[in-house]
Amino acid sequence: MGKMKLKIKFFREGPHSTLCDEEFYDAVETGLDKIDEENQLRDRLKQKVVSIPTSPTTSAAKHRLWPEIDKVSTEQLHYARLGVGGAGGWQLFAEDGDMRMYRREEEADGLVVDPLKACHVVKGVTGHEVCNIFYSPEYRSGWEATLEDMTVVEKISDDTLVFLQTHKRIWPASQRDALFWSHIRRVSDDQDPDAHDLWIVCNHSTEYTEHPPNAGKCVRVYLTVCLVCQTFIDPPKEGSEITRDDITCKITYCSVVNPGGWAPAAVLRAVYKREYPKFLKRFTSYCIDQCKDKPILF
Repeated sequence: MGKMKLKIKFFREGPHSTLCDEEFYDAVETGLDKIDEENQLRDRLKQKVVSIPTSPTTSAAKHRLWPEIDKVSTEQLHYARLGVGGAGGWQLFAEDGDMRMYRREEEADGLVVDPLKACHVVKGVTGHEVCNIFYSPEYRSGWEATLEDMTVVEKISDDTLVFLQTHKRIWPASQRDALFWSHIRRVSDDQDPDAHDLWIVCNHSTEYTEHPPNAGKCVRVYLTVCLVCQTFIDPPKEGSEITRDDITCKITYCSVVNPGGWAPAAVLRAVYKREYPKFLKRFTSYCIDQCKDKPILF
């Protein structure tokens, strides 16, 4: 009997990948489905006991990064509050109940960096609670589906942290990591007197010599993300205390993500269309579940 020769193909991320766009997307979709299954199993087996951190401070103003942190956070709050109509080029690409997701198609150096803007309304949680969960490291693995590892590189202050995150590899793409500062603050809201409070979390990529980009197996992702939350309270019945049934949170989520390495534009946009709505629904459901049996935090 003659010997059979086994041919093994090695697929590498890049514009010369031997996978066509459809095969590339199918592979990424399969990898994401597997991560979903793993997360569902983990959620059933593991119950997290966490605490909501205290109100943020402003001691980050003494840090070398503060001018950038303050500038970017202020800009992102402004952008988040702008509408999506007019000549901005926003396209509605997902809609589910009160959730709306918009994007603009943009590329930088041949890479898809489509800005995303999502608007959602959820009941039973405050803006402070939602932003705390988005910001605090102890909650991160509960709602960020692709997270493999997370390190707090520096605690600048109670309201400002620097994170290094590694995300699970989704074949055939290379594994990704991200290095970014994260800042949470409460802001005054003169635009909407009916809103009881307004909170923002802003994440923005940074550089540390101790953690250079693309030095190992991971491709560095560059991002600017903000989450803006407003709390609205329906007046309770006379003589009654405010309950979670009286609370509504308006959420605006904005992001610009540069994937750092090549992937087919059509594939990335198809993945974003599938994953962003899942992310926002997962995150808000997680917030409701974490807060439902706790005292209300305004």
